[in-house]
Amino acid sequence: MAQTKAEAVWQGTLKEGKGTMTLPEGGYEGPFTRASRFEGGAGTNPEELIGAAHAGCFSMFLSALLSKDGHEPRRIHTTATVHINQDPTIHRIELVTEGEVPGLDEAAFKAYAERAKAGCPVSKALAAVGDISLEAKLAS
Repeated sequence: MAQTKAEAVWQGTLKEGKGTMTLPEGGYEGPFTRASRFEGGAGTNPEELIGAAHAGCFSMFLSALLSKDGHEPRRIHTTATVHINQDPTIHRIELVTEGEVPGLDEAAFKAYAERAKAGCPVSKALAAVGDISLEAKLAS
């Protein structure tokens, strides 16, 4: 099976320090700081990257489920909003997905989306998160 590797370097104390997160082969490199993580400052943070991974995995898995049953999606767009509290603990993730799937009704799309939420590898890895909500709809 495929393996993937990412890395991070942190320099200095939590309050004054800074870091860089890097994905392999030039896929992404971005700075992060305490401010970017907890105060909305410039740069990224681990939770944004978790959200991106969750949205990407979910969208691909939903597409695979639909395609396997003969429903070829034109487009799946998913956002993942990751909430972190003061502990700091990720306590909530909100998935919102919209799909363009010809010939599929809203109820069927929602059922496929629930299956994707339960089955995508990143959802499984995030099982410790207390609340992962899902809103799914077909594009108008």
